Amino acid sequence: MATKKTFSFLVDGGKATGGPPIGPTLGPTGLNILQVINAINDKTKDFEGMKVPVKVIADPETKEFEVEVGVPTTTALIVKELKLEKCSGNSKAEKVGDLSIEQAIKIAKTRYPLSVARSLKSCLKEVLGTCVSIGVTVSGKDPRDAQKDIDAGTYDEQINAAEAA
Repeated sequence: MATKKTFSFLVDGGKATGGPPIGPTLGPTGLNILQVINAINDKTKDFEGMKVPVKVIADPETKEFEVEVGVPTTTALIVKELKLEKCSGNSKAEKVGDLSIEQAIKIAKTRYPLSVARSLKSCLKEVLGTCVSIGVTVSGKDPRDAQKDIDAGTYDEQINAAEAA
């Protein structure tokens, strides 16, 4: 009885191809590469323009496979939400965008299942920490000030509403 093999890739959402790294890696398994690519693209189309972690679990004997899609990085989610070209090279001096607290909560909700944070509030603070390092302000403020507002309970209503949704 053959064991299943797991292959991990980082793909552009909705734009995986049969070229490297996927095609050459899966070729020796005898899987139908086109079917695998189509499955990956179908499952990642909502993450277009972002790098998405993907796992292909394959059974080389039966040629059956399944595709598991991970969640893009916090940075990738912020970049997509703000439609940024790139992050700031000098986050102290150069600001590249402004995230609303609602957008930050939306990103935190996406990341929360994978986060070590114990609450959505803590995960939101992690998102704001990423904003600090990539030169993004939050509701027109330094993200560190927004983190203080979170600690003070300023956004509790929005956070609680997001948790209930």
